[in-house]
Amino acid sequence: MDYKQTAKEIVTALGGKDNISLLNHCSTRLRITLKNDNKADSAALEKIDGVLGVRKNVQYQIIIGNDVVEVYQEVNDIVGNIANEDEQDEVGQNESRQKRSIGSTILDFIIAVFQPLVPAIAGGGVLKSILLLLAAVGVMDDGSTTYQILDNVGTAPLYFLPILVAVTSANKLKVNPLVAISAVGALLLPTMNELIAGNAIFLSINVQEIDYSSQVFPAILTVLFYAQMEKGFNKITPKSIRVFFVPMMSLLLTVPISLLILGPLGYNFGTLFSSAIIWLYSHFGWVATGVLAGILPFMVVTGMHKAMIPYAVSSMSSLGRESLYMPASLAHNIAESGACFAVALKTKDKRLRPTAISAGVSALFGITEPALYGVTILHKKVLYSVILASIIGGSFSGLMMLEAFAVVGPGLASITMFIDPQNSMNIIWAFAALGISFVAAFIAAIILYKDEATKEGKSEIAKEEMAKNKDVILESPVKGEVLPLTRVNDDVFSSGLVGDGLAIEPTEGQLTAPIAGEVTMVFETNHALGIKTDNGAELLLHIGVDTVKMDGKGFHSYVQQGDRVEQGQQLITFDIDQIKRSGFEATVICVITNNNFEVIPSIDQGNVSFEDQLFTVSQLA
Repeated sequence: MDYKQTAKEIVTALGGKDNISLLNHCSTRLRITLKNDNKADSAALEKIDGVLGVRKNVQYQIIIGNDVVEVYQEVNDIVGNIANEDEQDEVGQNESRQKRSIGSTILDFIIAVFQPLVPAIAGGGVLKSILLLLAAVGVMDDGSTTYQILDNVGTAPLYFLPILVAVTSANKLKVNPLVAISAVGALLLPTMNELIAGNAIFLSINVQEIDYSSQVFPAILTVLFYAQMEKGFNKITPKSIRVFFVPMMSLLLTVPISLLILGPLGYNFGTLFSSAIIWLYSHFGWVATGVLAGILPFMVVTGMHKAMIPYAVSSMSSLGRESLYMPASLAHNIAESGACFAVALKTKDKRLRPTAISAGVSALFGITEPALYGVTILHKKVLYSVILASIIGGSFSGLMMLEAFAVVGPGLASITMFIDPQNSMNIIWAFAALGISFVAAFIAAIILYKDEATKEGKSEIAKEEMAKNKDVILESPVKGEVLPLTRVNDDVFSSGLVGDGLAIEPTEGQLTAPIAGEVTMVFETNHALGIKTDNGAELLLHIGVDTVKMDGKGFHSYVQQGDRVEQGQQLITFDIDQIKRSGFEATVICVITNNNFEVIPSIDQGNVSFEDQLFTVSQLA
């Protein structure tokens, strides 16, 4: 992939850099919020090299796969700071943003706040789980100071989760992040905790005793309130004192309101939220986990799985574990991997096989978008296999009451997230769920998947069968209109004396190899060359009629005699206008010169491009 070109085309298809108001990315997708969605061209986006798919709900989600970071950096270089600058301006000072529904606005806010938190939470959680594993096998002593220091490193992201939430919330709301951190940080001060624990009273009102460390929703409500204070005071405060007066007044009002109202409200909401999920799990158990695993392919495709992150983070921060989303994700992720490896083993499609292998490896390690967009949703039978295996693996996880202790994409590398020091069988059941999901998906895909289900599969099978019979397919060496040899204004070619084949009236001056083989001859004027194919057919490519008289002017060759070329490789560039100005025709002639081969045209007339089949060359018995 040419990252710069891909990024340039993406920005253009989105309506230009001035139409982009927010740019972010996750593990496989660019996540972009536009000022005006009507300026974007989704069809053009999907055709860009490197783009696996496009989804649009609240944001434009452009699926890139494993190269997302490189593409994001190139897009960010093009966009620059325009997104931040535009978001800080008033709506009336820039092009008005389109109105969104309340539900879309809330979902957009949730994604913007929680998505950036995942790497820190995942890193800390996996570190703690690895330490548990090392202690369990006797490599480290969990009572040593070394262990405790490293354990505190892993604990830090969750303990200071309110601070992290303050940063992401402030960035989304476009307010001063340092003052937002100060407001939320006041709730975490050791001296503040001592006051609250001692039945503190503020202005004759009792302050509820709450430990705000690891809490999410109190921090969000605090920053939401602070944002209104900052914007309000900015409007009425003289510019000469704004630098200190606005933060001072905002903190003065925000922190007490948070301690008395917003903090308890957010804390109770988080408790209720987690309790509702626990109730669902306790009443439906394995059924809930299995159903969630089964619908995860559709949730991930639409990006709706991100809505589960607040629950997972809240559950992890308040309970220290999560028993629904992560176990279901483990089943789904591994099912994607098993199905992809089955497709890679069974398919004869030479383009699909490497895609399936790469996607299978990514899914095995917890990243499923390459598998979903590159394999699963393109083949119904594979999708059925993934759903079936996800339900089986998810239901097993539910039956075994599998619990996760880190918020990270479940996979082979992060399997330690299921280590429970109080239940040694938890990690065993995790490995069992992994194996069941993989094997179920693999077997189902092996049984159900067939190459004939897709056009690409049929094409690859046909090519392979022809190769067995010493038959080869030639693709068009140029873009243009196909003509029979009889219409070539040269008696030697039109009569078939040189060989059988086709001619093309070119629209672009580029000649590429229609098939792999060895270059046997390049004419000194670069207007013609010969290629010997792997099955022994001798191909002559001739540009123009009587163009030998141009003495090579307007022609440039990129190969020489003896070179090995692959199908689609550039051979010669030529100037069509210069050929015509010189009084010659630019018709490209493609013929097989040895008479022990039969030419079977794939197309008699019409326009062709480089990847279109031109004719089949079959060796005579």
